Amino acid sequence: MLNDKQISAESFDNPAKTKGKKKRWGLILSSILVVGALAGGVFWGMNLVNPKESEEYLALSESHSAVAAERDSLQSDFDELEAGIAGREEAVEERGAALDEQAANLDTRDQELQDAEDKVAAREKAVGKIEAEQLENSVEDGVWTVGSDIKAGTYRAKEAVGSDCYWAVVKTGTNGSDIIDNGIPGGGRPAVTVKKGQDFESKRCGTWVKQ
Repeated sequence: MLNDKQISAESFDNPAKTKGKKKRWGLILSSILVVGALAGGVFWGMNLVNPKESEEYLALSESHSAVAAERDSLQSDFDELEAGIAGREEAVEERGAALDEQAANLDTRDQELQDAEDKVAAREKAVGKIEAEQLENSVEDGVWTVGSDIKAGTYRAKEAVGSDCYWAVVKTGTNGSDIIDNGIPGGGRPAVTVKKGQDFESKRCGTWVKQ
């Protein structure tokens, strides 16, 4: 075995050999350090905490679940609201159609009423005209001269006469002494024809209307 003096002497005597030994020892140390670092990394990696088991991850996961649940609830509310709106829109459309139909029926009814009113007005006008003509051509009880008081023509009792009705046609200017025709009908609606130059006398016969 070489002592320190011998090594020192040997090293001194053979510097190349000494340098080779140092290089070899350096490589060995480097290898040991690399292996140690790898072993330490494996050991450290084996002892790392699983990220999914961390409090932060669990809290985030719980928050995500809550947000998802709230989203699903809002979506359900939205779908229900949308369905309700669609139903109300359909009901409004149906109501609008019903109102349109009612409006059309009212228009038709208004037209029918207007037509009826026009017909009534026309009848009233016609009746009024007839009544005016009848009034103009009517003769009450009394003595009437044809041509000046009444028109010539045939006159008929407006309503059925009583048993005490008396009428006479006399020559004008004779003061009723020259009777041309007369009658006591006793009922019904008698008719009398008169002409110019005659007088018409009526007693208790009501109204006579020119035909």
